[in-house]
Amino acid sequence: MAPVLDPSLSFEQGPIRPPSEARSLLLRFTRNCPWNKCKFCPVYKRRQFSRRSLEEIKADIDAAAAMRDQILTLSRQMGRGGRVDDAVVQAVFSNPGLSDSFRNVAAWLYYGTGNVFLQDANNLVLEPAVLAEALRHLRRVMPEVQRVTTYARSSTAAQRSVEELTMIRQAGLDRVHVGLETGYDPLLKFMNKGVTAAKQVQGGRNLKAAGLELSEYVMPGLGGRRWWREHALATAEVLNQIDPDFIRLRTLRVPSYLELHQDVLSGEFVKLGDDETVAEIRLFIASLAGIHSYLASDHIMNLIETVEGRLPDDQPRMLAILDGYLALPERERLVYRLCRRLGRCREPQDIDRQGLRPALENHLAQIERQDDPERVLTEMADNMI
Repeated sequence: MAPVLDPSLSFEQGPIRPPSEARSLLLRFTRNCPWNKCKFCPVYKRRQFSRRSLEEIKADIDAAAAMRDQILTLSRQMGRGGRVDDAVVQAVFSNPGLSDSFRNVAAWLYYGTGNVFLQDANNLVLEPAVLAEALRHLRRVMPEVQRVTTYARSSTAAQRSVEELTMIRQAGLDRVHVGLETGYDPLLKFMNKGVTAAKQVQGGRNLKAAGLELSEYVMPGLGGRRWWREHALATAEVLNQIDPDFIRLRTLRVPSYLELHQDVLSGEFVKLGDDETVAEIRLFIASLAGIHSYLASDHIMNLIETVEGRLPDDQPRMLAILDGYLALPERERLVYRLCRRLGRCREPQDIDRQGLRPALENHLAQIERQDDPERVLTEMADNMI
């Protein structure tokens, strides 16, 4: 059987993507972040932002399409009839000469989502005509693509006209992920976010008016003890004015390599504990009104992953989950926090549902004999970033 996979084929990919894009094809349209000054963000630091040229982007799309064709040919040679199944993926992944991007295409075909995520942090900063042509080329060359999404900054979306964003949607973009983080202006300034609440509202409304799906990310804990209430209320108010398709929670963690860690050391910023953060999330969700977003707690950094649902119908159920946790005895909350930080639980009921209590109690007792459980659990959570 003649080899059909060309090891010289590759295309550029960035460092991150949203968890919801885990099964997407990753194509890099810009490099790094044009702002890159947020105190709480560990990504892209000490890396220069650049716009990739239309020629570069098209060449990468063509490379991905060539990989697709070669993998499908391999499937037929292996008697799989063009199906990308376990055997075909294994043949690609076990070939040490192939690039990571080649493996990404194989996994994308295996999962069959048809989803593409455009990296890096803010592709709306590209000239609208350039971005639109890149999207049209993607749709032409890879007609099996079903959904295309990207990260963007709300400040950039606010600068784009609805007509420009509509053109970009018509060219092939379906969904935009925006890091809202907070809607409280003093906190936005303190964290050096480079945007105001008013700009966030304008950017979100522009995207929605253009017919794009919008996923807004909120960061529980970002206000610390000083501003936790204002953070929750103001962020809910901004989202109430936007009514995004999705609201996704991403709890703040402050490992030592973040700029924000210096404010922790100086006492300028005092972190919330896990239980305090749950109380903040409860206030935030209770303050969402008049919108129909789907709220998701889909990240390992969040303490309770099952807080999710469609507003407003599922709002009482989400609040009940949070109230249930807060009503637990202190020891029970500590056991659950350990379970979550070990990656074993999504909600408190998992402890007994999975028969984990004896092992967790023993583990917690060992920690208590040797160290401060709060310090250990905080370190475990910080290491999840």
